[in-house]
Amino acid sequence: MYFPVAGIEVNPLVPPLVAFAISLFTSMGGVSGAFLLLPFQVSVLGFTSPSVSSTNQLFNIVAIPSGVYRYIKEGRMLWPLTWVVIIGTLPGVLVGAIVRIKYLPDPKNFKLFAGLVLLYMGARLLKDLAFNPKKTGTPTTEERFHQRGKKQPQATGDETASCEHLSCVTVRQWTPTRIVYDFYGETFTVNAVGLMALCLVVGMVGGVYGIGGGSIVAPFLVSFFGMPVYAVAGAAL
Repeated sequence: MYFPVAGIEVNPLVPPLVAFAISLFTSMGGVSGAFLLLPFQVSVLGFTSPSVSSTNQLFNIVAIPSGVYRYIKEGRMLWPLTWVVIIGTLPGVLVGAIVRIKYLPDPKNFKLFAGLVLLYMGARLLKDLAFNPKKTGTPTTEERFHQRGKKQPQATGDETASCEHLSCVTVRQWTPTRIVYDFYGETFTVNAVGLMALCLVVGMVGGVYGIGGGSIVAPFLVSFFGMPVYAVAGAAL
């Protein structure tokens, strides 16, 4: 099938199947998978025009709601964090989209930019694996949460997703400068101003690349802000 806007010819079943496979795994970490779908479109399908970024953004809109619904149902949607991320990211995405159209229309330059973004994310993952050795002794919040999930008996319907079976996120304080919340018996404090500034920069990069920025901001939330991934995945998504 020929797609005139993209200027490519491909089996119409291939893109949705690839998108499904990618989002199936990446949604577990609080990202839609658009950051992996874009290289597939550019390098495999040959879709290199600026419209590939907007196509990728549309994928985000379609892929994200089901994951968000699941986090809301489980009580793990940290709404104050979500709004801070949105307020910081949205202006950056708009600026990034303009930069993509005006300054990076050349496929060669855009591929270089996309490669640098992927290189950065890969380096972050390798750094976390290589230089953050597993600590012995008291298990972390995430480890205890994961262990509890394994021990829970099988349940059906709403019972599975209720707070009786999965620890909910409880907001204790939400001000313009900080967010305080409880998750699985521990209290976490987040600098809202610093996070908003970070999301603004991430939004600009995401707007150029064609992603919402969750795949970039999620590692920062975990590494720099010390937040458990199980609590921030919904907001990052």
